[in-house]
Amino acid sequence: MISREALDAARNAYDIEKTCIEEMVAYFDEAQFSRAVELLVKAERIGTTGCGHSGIICQHIAHLMCCIERPARFISPAEAIHGASGFLQPGDVMIFASRGGKTKELLPIIDICKAKGVSIISITENTESPLAQAADALLVQHVNRETDKYNAQGTTSTTALCMIAHALQAALIEVTGYRSEQFALIHPGGAVGERLTGKH
Repeated sequence: MISREALDAARNAYDIEKTCIEEMVAYFDEAQFSRAVELLVKAERIGTTGCGHSGIICQHIAHLMCCIERPARFISPAEAIHGASGFLQPGDVMIFASRGGKTKELLPIIDICKAKGVSIISITENTESPLAQAADALLVQHVNRETDKYNAQGTTSTTALCMIAHALQAALIEVTGYRSEQFALIHPGGAVGERLTGKH
């Protein structure tokens, strides 16, 4: 059996992240959120980019978009400035995620997007950051604290970023009228596929 301190830390992690999601509602800006959804609906292609834990969640965001047939891909910051940003065309959207909003690897990509006529959706906690200032739609990522005792690991912050992504997908499903029958066609695999297609 592990120590009581370790078990208490584990239980506390649940409370910290639950509190974060409850507090995030106060940061939900309907006008900015609506603008983000409108941009995503109009875009033929969607890029996502971020570093570290944010980058990992950006891969999840791209997959969420594909699951509702909004063509998307994660573009690593390193590859973006070595040609991969050619994926994006005028009228498309790039989603940037950075809690601090000034990750240096992302800043050159902002200039590329502006030059190409690619709209920017920024998800960040720092509303005064370069990423926030460059945004066509700004979604605030509130984080109360990370779950580890040093308040340093990318834990609660990734949950907050996921929550914003999930809210975007939920809204897009409503706005576009996306149907479960459409999802069944592209997701025949696994238990979800069996449920959607009626094949057991």
